[in-house]
Amino acid sequence: MAEIGNSNLLQTGTGILNTKDACVVIVRTQWNAAIVDALESGCRRTLEQAGTKPCKVINVPGAFEIPFAIKAYWDVHKYMDDRPQAFIALGCVLRGDTPHFDYVCKAVTDGILQLNLTMPIPTIFGVLTVDNQQQADERIGGRHGHKGEEAAITALKMISLINSFKPSTAP
Repeated sequence: MAEIGNSNLLQTGTGILNTKDACVVIVRTQWNAAIVDALESGCRRTLEQAGTKPCKVINVPGAFEIPFAIKAYWDVHKYMDDRPQAFIALGCVLRGDTPHFDYVCKAVTDGILQLNLTMPIPTIFGVLTVDNQQQADERIGGRHGHKGEEAAITALKMISLINSFKPSTAP
């Protein structure tokens, strides 16, 4: 089971370098707003503790629309000085009585995967796909940690990783 104790992700002393001025864009859903608000709050808090602030927060109706919003924003900003260095996708899809849950979860997962394979910057998957409210609560500060905080740490570590690939400009 993916519990917070099974990961070294939160050890932020390693893997995060040169991210103070990074531009991170959060794309969040309007569905299940209370849960997504908590995810965003944890995400913002963690970014700010690292000296980074989200340069933009984009609201989309639901999880299905996240990949489109990210791609559209990237296409407009990729050559600008304020272009993002990472996107964080935040949302919560709660299982209902129909197969809609399965379709939405697969679509957002596949969409974010495609973004990660085709864009030169990472999109971090911070979308909860849960069966009920209790499972969501366990992922916004409960026994499974805080997935908003984890998404922010992951973004910072991925920005650092990408920066480490760049050739050094020092003589």
